[in-house]
Amino acid sequence: QLQVVESGGGLVQAGGSLRLSCEASGSRNTFMYSDMAWYRQAPGKQRELVAAISSRTGDSFKYADSVRGRFTISRSNAKNTVYLQMDALEPEDTALYYCHAVVRAGGTLIPTSGSWGQGTQVTVSS
Repeated sequence: QLQVVESGGGLVQAGGSLRLSCEASGSRNTFMYSDMAWYRQAPGKQRELVAAISSRTGDSFKYADSVRGRFTISRSNAKNTVYLQMDALEPEDTALYYCHAVVRAGGTLIPTSGSWGQGTQVTVSS
């Protein structure tokens, strides 16, 4: 199992940018062969999938409609790290952001077992 630590959140004005990082610890092979995803949870709302990236190709293969074209997910297997570049931020992006390993099942993505990190808070002011 991977343990992750998210960082890079903060307070930013609408239209601004942030880059989130998610550093994973554990076996490098476990990270290298894991599809990874960023999730977010706003107060009073369910956690939602934001973006996902493949272990094999390093290509992103999922973006939420609300962030497509503004957010970019990437990874460095050498650094055991996943990134989320967020541009053109909107107040609706305000949430606690998490990363987690996922598996593909029946056309959906399911978080793997294991504990979640603490997340990193993103707050966008209007």
